[in-house]
Amino acid sequence: MMVACIRLDRDCSKVCYLAASYMAGNSPFAKQVCDLCAQLCDACADECEKHAAHMDHCRQCAEACRQCAKVCREFMAMN
Repeated sequence: MMVACIRLDRDCSKVCYLAASYMAGNSPFAKQVCDLCAQLCDACADECEKHAAHMDHCRQCAEACRQCAKVCREFMAMN
């Protein structure tokens, strides 16, 4: 039941780390990585919200993903 959710969580965390690294390093590709990160965070949040009523960690994950997607989009708008 949770296989897709866990897989998406892992993918999301890897891209979030990459995006943070690219932003911190002022990479010329940070905007593109942030775009991917925002998309993946949205997908992860959507999936986690399916389980949030029964699992608090899924609710927390969805909230964190929505916030990360927001920050990535703000970064893209500024650059």
